[in-house]
Amino acid sequence: MAGLKTATGEYIDDSWELNVFVEDLGPEAEPITLRVSGSLHIGGIMLQIVDKLQIQKDWSDHALWWEQKKLWLLKTNWSLDKYGILADARLQFTPQHKPVLLSLPNRCCVRVRANFAQPVFRTVADICQVLGIRHFEELSLLRAPEEKEKRKPKEREGSTKEVHDLTGVRLPARAEQQLFRGMPAHFSDSAGTEACYRMLSVSQTGLTPEQIVRLHRPGSLTEKTLINRRWLDSSRTLLQQEVKENARLWLRFKFYSFFDLEPKYDAVRINQLYEQARWAVLLEETDCTEEEMVVFAALQYRIKQLSLNANPAEQSGEASLDDLDKALASLEVKLEGTPSAPSVLDSLTAIPELKDYLRIFRPRKLTLKGYKQYWVVFKETSISYYKSAEEALGEPLQQLSLKGCEVVPDVNISGQKFCIKLLVPSPEGMTEVHLRCTDEQQYARWMAGCRLAAKGKTMADASYQTEVENILSFLKLQRSNPDGATLAPEAEGAQWLVSPRYQKKFKPKQLTPRILEAYQNVAHLSLADAKMKFIQAWQSLPDFGVSYFVVRFKGSRKDEILGIANNRLIRIDLAVGDVVKTWRYSNMRQWNVNWDIRQVAIEFDEHINVAFSCISASCKIVHEYIGGYIFLSTRSTDRGQTLDEELFHKLTGGHEAL
Repeated sequence: MAGLKTATGEYIDDSWELNVFVEDLGPEAEPITLRVSGSLHIGGIMLQIVDKLQIQKDWSDHALWWEQKKLWLLKTNWSLDKYGILADARLQFTPQHKPVLLSLPNRCCVRVRANFAQPVFRTVADICQVLGIRHFEELSLLRAPEEKEKRKPKEREGSTKEVHDLTGVRLPARAEQQLFRGMPAHFSDSAGTEACYRMLSVSQTGLTPEQIVRLHRPGSLTEKTLINRRWLDSSRTLLQQEVKENARLWLRFKFYSFFDLEPKYDAVRINQLYEQARWAVLLEETDCTEEEMVVFAALQYRIKQLSLNANPAEQSGEASLDDLDKALASLEVKLEGTPSAPSVLDSLTAIPELKDYLRIFRPRKLTLKGYKQYWVVFKETSISYYKSAEEALGEPLQQLSLKGCEVVPDVNISGQKFCIKLLVPSPEGMTEVHLRCTDEQQYARWMAGCRLAAKGKTMADASYQTEVENILSFLKLQRSNPDGATLAPEAEGAQWLVSPRYQKKFKPKQLTPRILEAYQNVAHLSLADAKMKFIQAWQSLPDFGVSYFVVRFKGSRKDEILGIANNRLIRIDLAVGDVVKTWRYSNMRQWNVNWDIRQVAIEFDEHINVAFSCISASCKIVHEYIGGYIFLSTRSTDRGQTLDEELFHKLTGGHEAL
């Protein structure tokens, strides 16, 4: 036992004094002094602290934090010697769970208990369990931006938001979510928690054009990179990253790879995803055309209409009926048999091809030539074109392999323009080719084929027909439909439905009729369907899901932009904004980070090596993005599957020096 003394009061063993600060006593309180030896374990020290305090309370959530090393001492069976703790160590006895103020994707605030002693990845899992959000691995935490001191008092008053308090909610670790009255059971405890669930699962409707204009919008690609420097490290704890109690943090969808969206179980997740998509469109973080913006406006108005009287319990009920209908339809198919079995067999032996006359344009410097008609054959993952159908048996004028290419839609329904812009990788960079189709049906077939080919898939893939139908569905939403009902009187000021750029471009009298036309195509949708349609339309935009970083590639003297998407890396010219090169994850062999010089090096197939240093953010954030997307691609549709957290940390974790 530490602290053996002689008759004169001198210590004769190897014990020494250790000072421990107890957070519950306040910041000005003196530390508690303990007599310890190196062989004493952490659990014994905590027991001594509690005995010395003589305060009756639950200390089970408390743990020791080593301030100099930024380390939680959670292994209570380890001794002081094993941890390397000496007399000069500054230890703090503090709760592991503390409240934080979260800003959600819908811009509402909620106060929750967050675990400050576990990696952020696990902390987000606990928060999402309280909020009722499945697939927490798609979300993460960011630091809130610093508020400007120069803001006017009126603006500060207007920005004060109601804060919903969920700090009293306690859930067992990794418990199954139990529903009660159409919502997770812990939300039915009081009127306050029920109001919180409505905030989480039903779209917020009180929005004005002035509020949108006042919010910050990125004016360039460089500005779009700024948000990505604020992501917290998923492998480290909140306290290790100097996040304090009651700190303001943002919870956002970080990885744009949304798995198993199911209205029955995902009322909160779908609503928050819709809100993040809506703000990305309104604040021009994701670029869209005029016609696409009108479709988004019509869908927003439909969602607002239904949200005013929405009951969260009814949304779950509707989804349950849909599940029943699907189950009955599936049973009917099983009983009657499937007549389409031969066509499935055919698709295994013969890969579908597309052959048609298309107009092709290849932009070159100092050229004014337009589109020219060719006979185009789409086979497997490549496109070949000829002067005419008769010459198709010979050599093509050119053959383009679409693996790893960028596919960008260029559509104007009113002008009957159905173009596909292809950026095909080549040794010199990206070769740009434009395909012009004659109508919607032809465009949908070729566009779906190009998207699959870019991923290395052929038209024999099961997702081809679904892709065609999704493209036709989105085109239908953009088609004008002058007949039908009128918008309600409150929609006359429709400017809140579009981004500031289009607020300036159009007067309300011009905007409202166009939204009305698009509204006729979505007026039949239910609330859940309208949100899903909005999310799908957002996913179909060329800039969807790209996170931007300023980097400098090895061997280059200028800064460039690196775009990270769920299936590829994109090199972008910073000055012009043009895509220079694209690399697919499917072609990636390995990547590593040199933490000393902060450089990421990636090796692709065919001995292609890419290396770059990160300028706008830590290379750990870039490393986590790449590893995170690869981790998410390993998820399966098996509902019983549990996430391999160890694999996530292997793919995204950084060097100990960080």
